Amino acid sequence: MPNINTKGTEQHTFDAIVVGSGMSGGWAAKELCEKGLKTLVLERGRNIEHIKDYPTATMTPWEFEHHNNLTLKDKEENPIVSRCYAYTEATRHFFVKDKEHPYIQIKPFDWIKAYQVGGKSLLWGRWTQRWSDLDFEANLKEGIAIDWPIRYKDIAPWYSYVEKFVGISGNRDGIPHLPDGEFQPPMEMNSVEKHFKQAVEKSYPERHVIISRTANLTKGLKGRGPCQYRDMCFRGCPFAGYFSSVSATLPAAKASGNLVLRPFSVVHSIIYDEKKQKATGVRVIDANTHQMSEYFAKIIFVNAGTLNTTLILKNSISASFPNGLGNYSGVLGHFLMDHNYRGSVTAEYEGLQDKYTYGRRPTGIYVPRFTNLNGDKHAEYIRGFAFAGSGFRATGNVQEQSIGAGYKDALTEPGNWQMHMVGMGECLPYHDNKVTLSKDKQDSWGMPLLEIDCSYKENELKMLQDILNNGQEMLATAGFKNITIKDSEQAPGLGIHEMGTARMGKDLNTSVLNEHNQVWGAPNVFVTDGACMTSTACQNPSLTYMALTARAVDYAVAELKRNNI
Repeated sequence: MPNINTKGTEQHTFDAIVVGSGMSGGWAAKELCEKGLKTLVLERGRNIEHIKDYPTATMTPWEFEHHNNLTLKDKEENPIVSRCYAYTEATRHFFVKDKEHPYIQIKPFDWIKAYQVGGKSLLWGRWTQRWSDLDFEANLKEGIAIDWPIRYKDIAPWYSYVEKFVGISGNRDGIPHLPDGEFQPPMEMNSVEKHFKQAVEKSYPERHVIISRTANLTKGLKGRGPCQYRDMCFRGCPFAGYFSSVSATLPAAKASGNLVLRPFSVVHSIIYDEKKQKATGVRVIDANTHQMSEYFAKIIFVNAGTLNTTLILKNSISASFPNGLGNYSGVLGHFLMDHNYRGSVTAEYEGLQDKYTYGRRPTGIYVPRFTNLNGDKHAEYIRGFAFAGSGFRATGNVQEQSIGAGYKDALTEPGNWQMHMVGMGECLPYHDNKVTLSKDKQDSWGMPLLEIDCSYKENELKMLQDILNNGQEMLATAGFKNITIKDSEQAPGLGIHEMGTARMGKDLNTSVLNEHNQVWGAPNVFVTDGACMTSTACQNPSLTYMALTARAVDYAVAELKRNNI
């Protein structure tokens, strides 16, 4: 057990504490600070300052020792994190290496971690789609798990609120189950994508091919952006052309004068007062000295990322909660989900040889869900999937010229157009997809290791086959050749959309959080990151996390003023 470092209670007391500084934690900090609350943000990793701490942001490939490729040694030492699409020589400093924070895999699960101020908001894919009631009502209508305690009308104004600050480029496409938002001008499809869109929408009137709705700015917004079309987002953007908590929400929180940011702070547990029946603060282990301190506040937002949030809640044991804070139901840690990205399709198009692209657009096209809509039920599975994709010109034929001037000349000639699409399938909530705490193994900070037991099941695998079949069929219909389908067979986790484990619900006997993201039995503790999700839909989830966070802060501060928490 770490040594206890007792300091004065007064200097460790705030109006609010936020655990985590990433996507949802940054939003909690911004909203709490701007509403006048002195707010402590606890981040377990190092500090990151916008621009200053983006060391590779402007480097060219030849400036890297290995031309931005991973070494064999790096892959061997990091078999988990090196599978992540964003992990390169240019970005590896933003990721947690495998040995730095181990966990136990009961079944294969690739937990991708980024411990620093900003968290994975520095590294996210930036695709942002709203949910609709198709998603919020699905569990109830199909008798799966439990019903969401909210509907689209409850979160719609908060989607708008968040979108206006984040800056989302996209079209108003008028798709009922993919509601339109507050958009900046969209980025443009390239020639082969426009061809694909025309062919698919002509042959399949119920399907849509749209430019993705993306948190990349197409025009400046409050001193940020616009995007420079460099497609180097994962290195950190010195132009603030995309949204991260480092470039947007945390600076807004700091500007209020109410922010205190404490990096290198590993949250051990939440302190619960049995008499008051609410939390009074958090226990924190200094990541460097391993000394423990306590911090106190009226409101606590736990936004450490799905798995670490659940680890903290399960480690918060008291007489009232012997199995973890708010865990009346016993479901804390259960119903872990991640989107299924296993299926991809690649093809070649021989036309449009006189067309090319301009710049490096950091986004792509999106095919929203088109199965199991409007009463049309697929016989093999429930729910649905979407496609993310992009078209590009391949490099010319360089096989015959492997060295010298001929090789270099061939590299300057574009080859045929190609299209690559990846399916994103919804994962159902299953009780036996779960995380637990190890009873005998600890990390270097004295915290129990997390044990993860999760797998895709029959519904996801049948949907995967339909993803491959539909992707192949649409490309063939659009005249593409040399179509290749692939099942990566990747484990859950690598989608980096881990959700569930502390789900929202209507009843403390079946959930961990209520409709306002409050922990049952601890009304001044809120969870608004991926842990709160009751189902996954097939949209990228970060926009929903941000909207839920802004909504929960508004409610929390109002309740605080009424002396209800």
